[in-house]
Amino acid sequence: MADELVVERPRYHREDRKKDRGRKVEDNQAQAIAKFIRVQPRKARLVIDAVRGKYAEEALSFLRFIPNRAAGYISKVLTSAMANAQNNHGLEIANLKLIEARVDEGPRMKRVQPRAQGRAYRILKRTSHITIIVQEVEPRPRKPKKPTASRAQAARAAKQPVAAKPTPAPVEETKPVAAAAAEATKPVVPTPAVEEPVRATPVAEETAPFIDRPIRHGT
Repeated sequence: MADELVVERPRYHREDRKKDRGRKVEDNQAQAIAKFIRVQPRKARLVIDAVRGKYAEEALSFLRFIPNRAAGYISKVLTSAMANAQNNHGLEIANLKLIEARVDEGPRMKRVQPRAQGRAYRILKRTSHITIIVQEVEPRPRKPKKPTASRAQAARAAKQPVAAKPTPAPVEETKPVAAAAAEATKPVVPTPAVEEPVRATPVAEETAPFIDRPIRHGT
């Protein structure tokens, strides 16, 4: 018995054991966990699937308008993860992104509903564990804003008269060089003057003067 090899377990400090416990996060990450939340995991997963992969500030504004009780719990866990990233790791809140968001099922509380004829129906009150991990990434690209004129500038521009556009001068058709040279070498032939025939002026026929006579109706 004395010759047996005795292997002693290394004794760590309590703080070292706490550090080794659970999931280790990177230096540019932070997490927050909420356990035993009184909401069904199926209903919480419907909400958390909609915000996974978004930026933290965008996800918070999105959760504010979701009419679901699980959205309130998820927004609290996300706010805690953002605070941990800023206070414990010195990360920038505007660059945080949800890289992991999951809902695990917790213990079920068994209850009984009395029924007819001495029967009893089982009721399960489910709980959830919500885990959110945020990570600092590159800042979100922003679209350049288009320059918009104010209402006063738009009204002032509408009152100004619109200047008429100048009409372009007619463009003369250019002839080919060979045709222009041939036309220049042609002899000029004088055109004979054509005398116009003299037309006789028509003589007005003599007509008798019209005499007004009274009109008599019957006898």
